[in-house]
Amino acid sequence: MKPPAAAITALLDGTHADPFALLGVHAGPGGSFARAILPGAQTVIAHSLAGDRLGELARVDERGLFEGVISGAPQPVRYHCRAGEHQWQVADPYSFGPVLGPLDDYLIGEGTHLRLFDKLGAHLIHHEGTNGVHFAVWAPNARFVSVVGDFNDWDHRRHIMRCRVDTGVWEIFVPDIGAGRAYKYRIVAADGTLLPLKADPYAVASELRPATASITATPAKPDWGDAEHRAHWASVDPRRVPMAIYEVHPGSWRRDGDGWFQSWDAMAETLIPYAAGMGFTHIQFLPVSEHPYDPSWGYQTTGLYAPSARFGSPDGFARFVDGAHRAGLGVLIDWVPAHFPTDAHGLARFDGTALYEHEDPRLGFHPDWNTAIYNFGRREVMAFLVNNALFWAEKYHVDGLRVDAVASMLYRDYSRKAGEWIPNKDGGRENWEAVEFLRAMNKALYASHPGIMTIAEESTSWPGVSRPAHEGGLGFGFKWNMGFMHDTLQYMARDPVHRQFHHEEITFGLVYAFAENFVLPLSHDEVVHGKGSLLNKMSGDDWQKFANLRAYYGLMWGYPGKKLLFMGQEFAQRREWSEERALDWELVDQPAHAGVKRLVADLNRLYRDTPALHARDCEPEGFEWLVVDDAQASVFAWLRKAPGSPPVAVVSNMTPTRHGHYRLPLPHDGVWREVLNSDAAAYGGSGQGNLGAIRAEGGAALVVLPPLSTLMFLFEGEGP
Repeated sequence: MKPPAAAITALLDGTHADPFALLGVHAGPGGSFARAILPGAQTVIAHSLAGDRLGELARVDERGLFEGVISGAPQPVRYHCRAGEHQWQVADPYSFGPVLGPLDDYLIGEGTHLRLFDKLGAHLIHHEGTNGVHFAVWAPNARFVSVVGDFNDWDHRRHIMRCRVDTGVWEIFVPDIGAGRAYKYRIVAADGTLLPLKADPYAVASELRPATASITATPAKPDWGDAEHRAHWASVDPRRVPMAIYEVHPGSWRRDGDGWFQSWDAMAETLIPYAAGMGFTHIQFLPVSEHPYDPSWGYQTTGLYAPSARFGSPDGFARFVDGAHRAGLGVLIDWVPAHFPTDAHGLARFDGTALYEHEDPRLGFHPDWNTAIYNFGRREVMAFLVNNALFWAEKYHVDGLRVDAVASMLYRDYSRKAGEWIPNKDGGRENWEAVEFLRAMNKALYASHPGIMTIAEESTSWPGVSRPAHEGGLGFGFKWNMGFMHDTLQYMARDPVHRQFHHEEITFGLVYAFAENFVLPLSHDEVVHGKGSLLNKMSGDDWQKFANLRAYYGLMWGYPGKKLLFMGQEFAQRREWSEERALDWELVDQPAHAGVKRLVADLNRLYRDTPALHARDCEPEGFEWLVVDDAQASVFAWLRKAPGSPPVAVVSNMTPTRHGHYRLPLPHDGVWREVLNSDAAAYGGSGQGNLGAIRAEGGAALVVLPPLSTLMFLFEGEGP
């Protein structure tokens, strides 16, 4: 039956809602009937994919519509086209069946599909006899959707997609194209509004900014050599092993000779040996996902599934992770499920409606960052985010996710005044939908990827952030200890004369130090936007600043909790960090800076090799105060312990006054070896100390506490 003229016109204009009903190959009374739009062709002959001639199609419309009866059952076909002296072949996308199936529809509709990253987006596959790319996108409120790209001259009429009405997912298989093709989705809203071309939410690669198209690619790489590394982390309790994290912004750690970003492969040659040589256990990257604006540092991402094109192709990031693992380093990435930017090519009003976000700005707009907030209560949005977490763990073997801005997710009134937010159904401020999302994400990750860890950046006192989800917690492995960072930096900025009046800024943190599994973060947030570098936060003249910083690092590495230090602070970068330039690496040749770098490396090795300093980082049995109330001398001393291992006494003198005969209580009489002295000459200090050891008698020892210093003493027994 011949379609109505209006339907043909809609086909040719690219406005037909179901082109698969009219185009392609269909069974008919006279045999199989083929219809295709082939602009520019004068004659068209249909062939099977095997090359058998099936019949000739006649041009029935000057705008390029061909149709005719062909032999054989309905099947995928390839058309041989001629126009004068020119000829070409094109496989008919409308002659191929769907790729997604009923089980996908069921799981997508239920919101429980945990392999969406294999189904939605663009995937290079072999389908019904030929290679090509399967495109699928969720746009349930669209009138119609086309995939446009460099393979169809960005012509929306060429590849209008099939709608799976039960789920609102649109799909099409485009044969005979492969990797490296730029594409976007052309979406017409339900009211007929043509939306800006949209990048693929599930794209695994993107163009380099300022271009915004998605790129067809295969994520990660096929050959991994990190089985030993992954098996190790799957076999240990991360709370009871050393974790010293080096936080890195990949765009400004170093730059190449032209001032451009280093590629992942170049970073693998420089960053991996550097971090390993410094004794760190993990590298943690600020977000590596695609983002349009450099000064956002990646926290305003438009491509959650795509490693940024700034640093090369996706397989480059995979090679970096593999290389880090082979060198014994874990790789963590910052992950941003809290919000997304409203760039026209991104998720905002994706199908003409508030699809990924909330319609009401009191729920869906973030005032701090001018971004949209995900609608965590929508099952498809939750699935999008949960699948993204699983994607990075599976495809790129990342060891964990540091989840950004968790506090902003947990509270509906976060950064909002009265009247600017909507209470939950019980009248409270808690965002229970976000809570359920975070629990679902953590449960899915920990269930399917042994050895994975998640770390929450959560700045409030929400209970149970690092408690398992099945016990009522949020299910994270760790939480950033923002209180430690704030209080201790505030203390170190004070003139030592005044520190005696603020003794609790150091001691108070131990009241709650074991309420969560904590990471102690000296992160990028502390060295930007006018806050200055860590060195310049310290009080005093230049010598005192360095001494204070060394003493502070010693205190932190002796304090319970895992360690995190932002790049550049390991050699006392003077300028505050800027994403626009590389770190000031020339400083490492100067003695004071080289001394700090040497200290951090020694602290990492001591922390890693000494069970008392790491094996009970998250448990109160690993800590005991020795001196808690000597505010007048600004001295702090405690014991770090672990079952079956000798204890370590940590002592800090936060005044510029040398204490020559300080009485230090100790639980065991005998020899305590001085294993760390931040005032050592090798670190740039004055070289004062205890000649390598002290002896405790009657429950105490007399020790020399150099000015502005932290010392550590390892118990070695009775001794000679």
